[in-house]
Amino acid sequence: MKFILGCDCEGEHLKEIIKEDLVRHGYDVTDLAETPAADFIEAVKETVRNVYREDDCFGIIIDGYGAGSFMTACRMKGVVAAEVSDERTAYMTRSHNNARILTIGAKITGEELAKNIVHGFAEGSYAGARHQIRVDMLNAMGKPLEDRV
Repeated sequence: MKFILGCDCEGEHLKEIIKEDLVRHGYDVTDLAETPAADFIEAVKETVRNVYREDDCFGIIIDGYGAGSFMTACRMKGVVAAEVSDERTAYMTRSHNNARILTIGAKITGEELAKNIVHGFAEGSYAGARHQIRVDMLNAMGKPLEDRV
């Protein structure tokens, strides 16, 4: 499983902690924010571009509160993102919604909780079946990704 990490200046510290934890647990990690984006919108666009180039690839975007990155990602057609604040929701959004983008707010999420959220997200796997109807509906919404980035 591969993770693409992006952040703005407010998310840099937490991104480094998450990156270190993912690497320690054997995940393939690409850090797009060696120099954090000046604005979370740029971080989202770059992360989404990279995530959706591969099938088994997931994105984690960290900004101050998580909401701005979540709203930005959700405006892109075909992107299913989740802003979560607990491990179970992270797991379930992968299982039921096939989310590939996770947003986290560095100013409201502690380091240990953030690591647990990421692990919940990583441990989830899409269940398909009855959930596919909603995923198809989500994927049909919005403007095409190439028109947004």
